[in-house]
Amino acid sequence: MLRPSILAASLVVTSAAFAADAILPIATEPVAPHISGYGELYLGGLQLSFFGDDNSFRAGGGAGRVNIPFADKWNVQIDGTYDRLWDDGDYVDGLGGAVHAYYRDPQRFAAGLFATYKRYGNNFSDAVSDYTVGPEAQVYFGNLTLYGQAYYGKFDLDFDHPTEWGTRAVVRYFVQPNLRFDGEIAFNSFDAGFANFDTVSVAAQAMYRFEGTPWSLFGRYQFDRTAIQSEDLTTNKYMIGLRASFGTGTLFDEDRNGATMDTYRSNFIAPIGGAS
Repeated sequence: MLRPSILAASLVVTSAAFAADAILPIATEPVAPHISGYGELYLGGLQLSFFGDDNSFRAGGGAGRVNIPFADKWNVQIDGTYDRLWDDGDYVDGLGGAVHAYYRDPQRFAAGLFATYKRYGNNFSDAVSDYTVGPEAQVYFGNLTLYGQAYYGKFDLDFDHPTEWGTRAVVRYFVQPNLRFDGEIAFNSFDAGFANFDTVSVAAQAMYRFEGTPWSLFGRYQFDRTAIQSEDLTTNKYMIGLRASFGTGTLFDEDRNGATMDTYRSNFIAPIGGAS
């Protein structure tokens, strides 16, 4: 049931792309610094394959981000995220937060530091948490945004504090101010002591904002492969969602002047069995 819905959403976005006039390059004008942000919700499903068994889960969640400029070109962005997987009364969920502090020149680049904290829970064990810190940067080339992050952190267990680290690269391309395509690749390594969980993630996303409104529709696909000793755990996650923005006029404006930072979210929510 999920794939037809996502296909329909993709067709809507693609049709809008051809109907709209592409602007190459997109014209930019100086924007006075001001508070902006967005909130979004998504629904979808996850397919998991491990040791020859295939399982399916429902997926849902959302995010809220607010960007606060100060001291000329300096910014602080605050994020909140929530993700859940569930099926037949069982669930796994994650509640997270992040803070980004960075310098941005909307015509050239943005660079700074970020920190995250996440708490994971389910219906069959106690909740645990992890935290990460690292640098991040974006470089702007006309309609193209290149985004890179690296991080290091620890996972807080009652009996141990294993480490994790990772990197992430994102490409955002704006066909026109309200039509955006993303490509993403990420790597996360979680050292549990008895074994390493190394995850490679690849994702693609399309987003369209309706002209003159705060509303955006998006569809996303993400594939994660986690190496666990001699076996691989693979997950495919499909999502469709709705975003409501404030303080920006277009998706391009949001990328260059608003809440432009985000953080990696694994298909399986927690680093154990997926990246953080």
